[in-house]
Amino acid sequence: MYETKAYAATSATSGLALTAIPRRDPGEHDVQIEILFCGICHSDLHHVRDEFQDMMPTRYPFVPGHEIIGCVIAVGPSVTKHKVGDTVGVGYMVESDLTCPQCRAGNEQFCPNITITIGWPDKHGTAAQTYGGHSNSIVVHEHFALSIPSNLDLPGAAPLLCAGITSYAPMRHHGVTAGKKVGIVGLGGLGHMGVKFAKAFGAHVVVFTTSPEKTEDALRLGADEVVLSRHGEEMQKHARTFDFILDTASAVHDLNSYLNLLGVDGNLTLVGIADKPFQFFGPALLYGRRSLSGSNFGSIAETQEMLHFCGKHNITADVEVIPIQMINQAYERLAKNDVKYRFSIDMASLKQ
Repeated sequence: MYETKAYAATSATSGLALTAIPRRDPGEHDVQIEILFCGICHSDLHHVRDEFQDMMPTRYPFVPGHEIIGCVIAVGPSVTKHKVGDTVGVGYMVESDLTCPQCRAGNEQFCPNITITIGWPDKHGTAAQTYGGHSNSIVVHEHFALSIPSNLDLPGAAPLLCAGITSYAPMRHHGVTAGKKVGIVGLGGLGHMGVKFAKAFGAHVVVFTTSPEKTEDALRLGADEVVLSRHGEEMQKHARTFDFILDTASAVHDLNSYLNLLGVDGNLTLVGIADKPFQFFGPALLYGRRSLSGSNFGSIAETQEMLHFCGKHNITADVEVIPIQMINQAYERLAKNDVKYRFSIDMASLKQ
């Protein structure tokens, strides 16, 4: 076991401060990673401020960060997937049992014995819980370290490990391809990745927003059209025409207005996390055999496929790179949606 520097919150109101945390030494199938960049996800903010109390109460001290890019600096004796010097990524999960039906089917994200990267019981006894990527290094099972294409900009690649796969996985699952009509609800960290992926798939992309000032940026990112969702006439023009809509909004809103935009067999997938229950009109699903579903992060295979796709199409997140000493200001700005579209921490600053 060794100690490494990290930034941790000690309460819901403390903010993040420099500390030292324990990490296990690499085991038989582990890789030790020096963290180079780490994205800041909105769920990091929720966890730090204990806003997921009903689902996953935060235990302190809490080290956030699950959009990790780093360099392998040590490997266990039986590791075959990676070698020292490889650039790898780590997302929202660092371990599963790899033997249950879900794991054998390639769906590790649904494993009943999954270990989440942040704030999850530590099976190795190194600490009471797992600590995330706002730190100098991390040790994970080799299966959960992903290869990063060499052509990708590393600060912009970090958010692919959460924002990227969370947008990509449901599009692949629901068959988004060239010629499909795809809607993206919201233009934030998830939404801007959704626009990039849908466009790269060859779809006709429509962004729905409540903010007219986002129109120009949506078009820059690849949207073919932008619809102001509060304008009923604009919405009605698209009734029954969408094959797929990715809903990234994190606040409760009217789902019926989007369900009514779906064509036959169209799907609306929720990826934003709201703090209150949604309501919708059942018949909106019945007419047209429409479906409403949710999706979280993807499997390891899906995430690696997504990273290769990003390498082929040179897709990364739009990021603002910050030193870790600005972490609390970044969290305050994130709470106000004051970032386009993801913060990426240069972890070299932690060595200072």
